[in-house]
Amino acid sequence: MSDAPPTTAPSTTRDASTRLTGSESLPTYTEPYRQRGRLLLVIAVGVVAAIGVAGAAFFALSADDATGASLSITYALIPLPLLWLSYWWLDRYEPEPRRYKIAAFVWGGVVAVAIALALEIWVARQFDLSDEVLASVIAPVVEEPAKCLFLVVVFWRARRVIDGMLDGLILAGLVGIGFAFVENIGYYAASYLGSPEIPLAGTQGATTTFVVRGLFSPLAHPLFTSAFGLAVGLAVTRRSRWAKAVLWIVGLAGSIALHALWNGSLSYGGGLGFFLVYLVLAALLAALATVAIVVRSRQVRILEQSLSYVAERGWIHPAEIPYLSRFAYRNTARTYARREHGKLAGRAVKRYQQLASEMAFLHHRVMSGHAVPHGVDRTFALLDAMHDIRPFVRLPPALTALRRP
Repeated sequence: MSDAPPTTAPSTTRDASTRLTGSESLPTYTEPYRQRGRLLLVIAVGVVAAIGVAGAAFFALSADDATGASLSITYALIPLPLLWLSYWWLDRYEPEPRRYKIAAFVWGGVVAVAIALALEIWVARQFDLSDEVLASVIAPVVEEPAKCLFLVVVFWRARRVIDGMLDGLILAGLVGIGFAFVENIGYYAASYLGSPEIPLAGTQGATTTFVVRGLFSPLAHPLFTSAFGLAVGLAVTRRSRWAKAVLWIVGLAGSIALHALWNGSLSYGGGLGFFLVYLVLAALLAALATVAIVVRSRQVRILEQSLSYVAERGWIHPAEIPYLSRFAYRNTARTYARREHGKLAGRAVKRYQQLASEMAFLHHRVMSGHAVPHGVDRTFALLDAMHDIRPFVRLPPALTALRRP
């Protein structure tokens, strides 16, 4: 950061007892260096999502009757809210732009599925391969690059969206959730129809497949793609292009290998082989979840340290730090503002907290020497936005004062 003269902590120009009315409006914040084509991107995601809805309906209707179609869609939807909430929880401290998270899900469910399906059909027609080879070798080799391509596009278009391992994990996981959602609809419909190899069909067939895919392995595809997500997240912290290239190659190879191991256990492993692979992948998933939680916890310390540094420079008041960092205190501050000073004050506190979080993490990356596009200018723009909204903010008394008898 530049050694520009620090401003003093902004003080409210209104009396603290004033109740803000709904007729007032909060200052708006326009992000500097906005990406071109943002509106076009949002429209494109909406159009692709609509195509995806039509495609999901097509897969569901392949079950031949209304019962099979409704079961296929219902079973695919059941694990979706919990999976979404898990990744949303991981993303609370430094949330990625919502449009990119939605785009990740849409890419996985529509674009990646379309690419993979087209390539798999072409390979099946060009080469005389068994179903086991198609599932264990061809599917991982085409499906994982199709999913991982989203992170490549995001890295190319908006490098600052992915600035660490957690960002890579979250976007990769959402791509995997979208892919699994649409793929599962097709599997449930096929199980409803039945096949010569599987004795069960109808509701029993679809339900059995749901237990395996929807209850016992809903995170399989997110886990596969997370290997590449980790690699991209690590690559953004490396300056060497060779190091970045190696990480990307290793990450993609890891995604393909995990997918091939899972599919191969189903095709060749038998009951015992599948069970052993399931245990291995479950252990990997537990390790990945532990890493994600540790990184998320570290974000709290980064946020507090960065805000403390900013407070030392006089840009915010030190007493504000707890209400801008810890979730329990942040919620307390919003509740207090709404209850004591009205809805507008509650919105102002929420906006102030969001700006502070974005500013603090950006400030940390700049001070750590990371290559951040327009990092200093964007940090000061966020500080200016905080200063503009500060007169509307009503925070509770300082925590030191609250602890006094």
